[in-house]
Amino acid sequence: MTHPEATHHVDHLVGGWYDSALTPAGLRDAEAIAAAVRARIPADAEVELYSSDLRRTAQTAGALAAWLGVVATLDDRLREKSYGEAGGRPQRWLDDRFRPPPPVGDRMNHDEGIPGAETKAALAHRIYTVMDDILTSDCRHQVIVTHGGALTFVLTSWIRMPLESAGYAHFHATPGGITELREDPYFHNRRIHTLDDTRHLAPR
Repeated sequence: MTHPEATHHVDHLVGGWYDSALTPAGLRDAEAIAAAVRARIPADAEVELYSSDLRRTAQTAGALAAWLGVVATLDDRLREKSYGEAGGRPQRWLDDRFRPPPPVGDRMNHDEGIPGAETKAALAHRIYTVMDDILTSDCRHQVIVTHGGALTFVLTSWIRMPLESAGYAHFHATPGGITELREDPYFHNRRIHTLDDTRHLAPR
């Protein structure tokens, strides 16, 4: 799942590696996320919980850890894309300088014009790397807390989309949305069972 509402959302600041915290509404939503996830997993099942180490995701993972009775593993590879010098600045500052990727060509290594920002290739590579590590476990129920931009590459990694093809992929993520991934035990086919489920979130 993605973390719910954080201060950079309401302050209209660029997120990325800027270490914003959950708002009061976000903290309430984190509890609702945790309750919804708890309801999807058998009570006696082993569960592993992984999270980005940024404050807003760690807070979300804290609520999940309490409901699931586990300790969260915080991993900086699950962070959102770094926006370099734009992180924590007004969104307008980024919008005025951002260079969108070309419709064809090397979209993954495209320079977006923001000093210090990660390319899509750098973001995707670290997400694929951490997903490879997470999926070496035999645990059947794994919970991952990440960010809206990073979620796309969690999903492309899950379905084994080659990195060179992932530059065109995009999966919409609402703050606090839950996406459920399933692998059948016979063919070991993988699917995105539900995408960005927000039924547990309070209306805004």
